Amino acid sequence: MSVIAFSLRKSGRVKTLISAKRSARAKRKAQGSAKQARSRLVILSACFILAYCAMFARMTEYGFSPAEATASIPANNNIAARPDITDRNGELLATDVHTVSMFAEPFRIVDVDETVEKISGLFPDLDRKSLYAKLSDRRQKFIWVRRQLTPKQQSEVLKLGIPAIGFRPEVKRFYPDGRIAAHVLGYVDIDNRGVAGMEKYLDLQGLSDLKSVGMTTEEALKPIRLSLDIRVQNIVYDAVRHAMSEYKSKAAGAAVIDIHTGEVLALASAPDFDPNDPQADGGDGWLNRMTNGTFEMGSTFKTFSMAMALDSGVTKLSDTFDATTPLHFGRFTIHDDRDVPRRWLTVPEVFRYSSNIGTAKMMDRVGMDNQKAYLTRFGLLTRMETELPEVKTPSQPKVWKKINAITISFGHGVATTPLQTAVAGAALVNGGELIEPTFLPRTAEAAAQTATRIVKPSTSDTIRTLFKLNGEEGSGKSADVPGFHVGGKTGTANKVINGKYSHTLSFNAYLAAFPIDHPQYVVLSFCDEPLSGEGTTSTFATNTAAPMVKQIVARAAPMLNVVPDFEPTMVANY
Repeated sequence: MSVIAFSLRKSGRVKTLISAKRSARAKRKAQGSAKQARSRLVILSACFILAYCAMFARMTEYGFSPAEATASIPANNNIAARPDITDRNGELLATDVHTVSMFAEPFRIVDVDETVEKISGLFPDLDRKSLYAKLSDRRQKFIWVRRQLTPKQQSEVLKLGIPAIGFRPEVKRFYPDGRIAAHVLGYVDIDNRGVAGMEKYLDLQGLSDLKSVGMTTEEALKPIRLSLDIRVQNIVYDAVRHAMSEYKSKAAGAAVIDIHTGEVLALASAPDFDPNDPQADGGDGWLNRMTNGTFEMGSTFKTFSMAMALDSGVTKLSDTFDATTPLHFGRFTIHDDRDVPRRWLTVPEVFRYSSNIGTAKMMDRVGMDNQKAYLTRFGLLTRMETELPEVKTPSQPKVWKKINAITISFGHGVATTPLQTAVAGAALVNGGELIEPTFLPRTAEAAAQTATRIVKPSTSDTIRTLFKLNGEEGSGKSADVPGFHVGGKTGTANKVINGKYSHTLSFNAYLAAFPIDHPQYVVLSFCDEPLSGEGTTSTFATNTAAPMVKQIVARAAPMLNVVPDFEPTMVANY
């Protein structure tokens, strides 16, 4: 029994010992696991802290260190890229305004999708796909996002808080009068380089070269003064736009020139464009039809035919021409309009009634070679020289034949620009001296040094008399303004459509001077393909182009200090 009891007691102590050992082992194991978990937590926390410290350091570097990409682009907030442009009286026509442009650094962008979403939300017209592609290209260090922002737009972009977006100061060209003088001033591109008009002329004179070497500072550039009078320019612009709407014309234009200096005081062409946003209209509006469009000028050319016939001595004012029957040249027939008397006509009557037959017979006396020489002398067959870059060369037959000479005498066969027609007309009423047109101020003395005599003074006197006759008794009556005595010559030329002359579409022009007894200014107006006329459905120049001149002279003459004369005038009886 005792042996058995001892065995049992021993067995119990063994079990207790084993149980104690197991308990100690479990306790040590639990303590090791807890220690290992604490170590892992410390390591993980340390990793997060290091990551955030790296991000903070990088962002601090972005904020205070100039990036290599953008630091290489010089700031230009103290640069005036272009000089101001003013009219002859100092009124501002074009100037630079300071603005900013937005750029991005793709390699810094964290979330491209979010950036595109935020920016396109402010600028819906941006191309999202293109912007996304540019911002996703990590090789790009610098891209323009939006040029020439307003202060409000810049403020809205800043509120987005995108660290990879920045701004560079720039200048934007601003035209206070908008479209009023668009074709004269021209416009600039996004980098402020002249694209057309006087803006391009300035660059062609070396302005872009000065800019490239950093010499276009505000102190270095003085305002450029033009010959334009913005008051007269407004009047001409109104008349041109009125002609477009009132006569339902395809196009219209007009110009006012000082006949003693050659200064262009006003020039407008429609359709037009807004130089502050030239891309908004574009297309047809960019074409300056006064200098860069050529047209057959119709019966206004009879002025030049009359001048060369009288100046060469082959015709006298007392001569008469048989206009009773049409002329036949091979398969071509030259005839007059219905309102031309079917009888013998004096030279003044040929002009006053605008007889094609009488003009053709007159030109037959002049001869084709003399005709061509005179037209060249008048500057109607060569490219006009002036500051505007947009000047088109006239067109003429490659080979002149007799039928060409006949049709050219009354305005068909040679296409010239309206402005050079006005310049030649000015020479025929200023005493006979051709003065190249200018858009910069010029004195009469300076103009006289470069003027070229093209006809005798006596011929010029006669042309003035014929202008006066037509202005008071002929097709120019609808342009006369009481007190200012407007004289001139209308022209209604059938348009060439698909190689044939149209009987419904015409190009109408009026070449005028005032005050006609002692001319100071020439005005030329045109309407291209009008569908109606002043108070009538007639589309002749007397119902379209002539009333345009009346509107211009009535409003502009007082501004030009032309003293009105209300004494009755007498027209010589020829």
